[in-house]
Amino acid sequence: MKKKRIIIYILIIGLLIGMGFAFKPLLKSLNFGLDLQGGFEVLYQVESIDGEEVTQEMTTNTYKTISRRIDVLGVTEPSITVEGTDKIRVQLAGISDPDEARSVISQVANLTFRDTSDNLLMSSSVLKSGGAKVAQDNYGRPAVSLAVDDKDQFYKVTKRISESSDNRIVIWLDFDEETDSFTSEEAKCGTSESKCLSVASVDQGFSSDVIIQGDFTEDEVTSMVDLINSGSLPTKLTEISSKTVGASFGEDTLDRTFLAGVVGIVAIVLFMILLYRFAGLISAISILVYTFMTILIFWLVGGVLTLPGIAALLIGIGMAIDACILNFARIKDELYEGKSVKTANKHGNKNSFMTILDANLTTLIVAIILFVLGESTIKGFATMLIISIFVTMVIMVFFNRKLLNLFVETGMFDNKPNLFIGVKAKDIPNASKGEKRTKNSFAKLDFVHRRHLFMGLSLIVTIIGIIALSTSGLKLGIDFKGGTSITLMTDEEITEKQITEDISSLDYNLEEITMLEDGVMIKIDNTLDKDDISNTEQYFNEKYDAKTDIGVVSDVVKKELIKNAILSLVFASIGITLYMSLRFRFDYGISTIIALLHDVFIVITIFSVLRLEVSSIFIAAILSIIGYSINDKIVTFDRIRENIKKKKKIETEKQLSEIVNHSLRSVLTRSINTTLTVIFPVVALIFLGSHEILNFNLALLFGLVIGVYSSLFIASQIWFEIRKRRLGKEDIRKDDEDDDEIEELRVKGVNY
Repeated sequence: MKKKRIIIYILIIGLLIGMGFAFKPLLKSLNFGLDLQGGFEVLYQVESIDGEEVTQEMTTNTYKTISRRIDVLGVTEPSITVEGTDKIRVQLAGISDPDEARSVISQVANLTFRDTSDNLLMSSSVLKSGGAKVAQDNYGRPAVSLAVDDKDQFYKVTKRISESSDNRIVIWLDFDEETDSFTSEEAKCGTSESKCLSVASVDQGFSSDVIIQGDFTEDEVTSMVDLINSGSLPTKLTEISSKTVGASFGEDTLDRTFLAGVVGIVAIVLFMILLYRFAGLISAISILVYTFMTILIFWLVGGVLTLPGIAALLIGIGMAIDACILNFARIKDELYEGKSVKTANKHGNKNSFMTILDANLTTLIVAIILFVLGESTIKGFATMLIISIFVTMVIMVFFNRKLLNLFVETGMFDNKPNLFIGVKAKDIPNASKGEKRTKNSFAKLDFVHRRHLFMGLSLIVTIIGIIALSTSGLKLGIDFKGGTSITLMTDEEITEKQITEDISSLDYNLEEITMLEDGVMIKIDNTLDKDDISNTEQYFNEKYDAKTDIGVVSDVVKKELIKNAILSLVFASIGITLYMSLRFRFDYGISTIIALLHDVFIVITIFSVLRLEVSSIFIAAILSIIGYSINDKIVTFDRIRENIKKKKKIETEKQLSEIVNHSLRSVLTRSINTTLTVIFPVVALIFLGSHEILNFNLALLFGLVIGVYSSLFIASQIWFEIRKRRLGKEDIRKDDEDDDEIEELRVKGVNY
């Protein structure tokens, strides 16, 4: 056994050393978003020049043109995404000249036909919009078919060229009179490195559709078709929102967020070791492996790490440790019943597995909805959350349990339950002598008896919320009402009076000034264009030597965000209701949904009363609260249902209240501990992280506390009120036995 123990130690140490050496290079190779390294983001609406409806094909071809143009800017990791039918979002992290980027990206694609001396012969107007197609020549080789619109003009030009000494026509995309020339580009013409798309010999005049043929591959033909179509599209790009972040601004944000993350993780590790001794140490090792694997997978899928993404990672760590706490709580319960360490470990694994699976599946529903309906930063948050859920099941359930089992099986903790998991030997009854459990935490707490008091308290807060929302409403950020946010970071002393005068001199309409520790945040209701943004940056840089972060949201984007926010909440509620109704009985599901709506409304009430700003990231916070809160309610209802199954018959309200009270006392310690592990990184982000996600973290903090409160005093009590009405009418115990067949799922090495 000692030899086996030594081998395990060596493997663990080797794993940690390997991760230690790989962690720094992994972090350096991650793609950081604008908020962490500076750069430029712009959202364009694709509009038709001729007034026709914009199609998905037109937007896709415009997207391809933008992709080609960005290569000129020298950006190593550009992010270009099509949103909906007519929007394209461009993110250029690390870009140093946003004005140049705007100029290059937004110009209309210009397709021209020229002779070999660079003289203009025809523009794209002679072609049908998007009329280029992949075809074959007479020999079955890949070729490009061009649909001609102005056949008379096309015939005149091709006839004249066919009779000239050099009968070649050169097709250009975005030809520049000053820098481009066929003489210098002839060798590269037709390659991705050149704006010269093709050079074709013309032996007669053409008054119909034509085919460009040559020694092309299928990929080359496809690429040429896309480029010709993008150059002949009657579209233009209208900027509807933008964000500019200085490089040093982003670096400062990254440093602060990284420090907050380290502090949060260290706090979790120390808390787990202090509370669960050796089992806590194993969970700490698992958390390090979990963090490394989550970041590694995020890197492998090409994710772009942003502030919300880091927040999702830290929240994921807190929620992942819940899997350990849930398991450890079950193991301790088994020990308090008089089981041996090995038996308690085995039964604890079995009893907690399905609860952990349920909790993660419900959070996955929320994360998928966020990914589908969210915009760029929200998608990054959702991506990290989805990865965290899968890594939790692999590392915090399979890996953590397997590692703990290896030590338990050596017998080293058979007589050391306190060292193993923090259970004193005197609290473990001798089952062989008929001794009963003596350790019953919170034995005097009567949750059911005081249910009306807590329901009344929630009702009062709800009334306050209704009054606050109907009178003063929510303090909406520019995401939901449009306008511009300007954040200045400077070493100079600035007063509100100075900023007010500055905004007045710039002729903007000031909405709000927020003084920060090392700068100031300004909100105006003007939607700045690219020239305004450039002038504003220059003004504050010259006057205060300030680094600027400017975000612009137009009315178009505002409407889209509001619509998606509502849809996200509706779909999340429907998804969770369906899952809870299928996995549990409907009365559990309806109790959960009422409690979740309670949680969300209370957080919204707090934001309304305290006048905290609501932005698009607030919706991610609300959905995260729903995901976390439902985890707690699943754990609570699982314990209630388990205790119901143990009873032979339930005939009186007193018997039912005893089951609810006993169940809530059993999960109270776990609920407090798991909430604290999530709160640690959230609090670290509040005090040490960036102000940009301060309200996001405040919403999470309020939601975490309210979620535990509603599990104990709202959801379970609503369920009690529903169930007590069926006493004497139906067999309550049989209902819960029938619904729990899925708990027979067993995974070797994990829950048996």
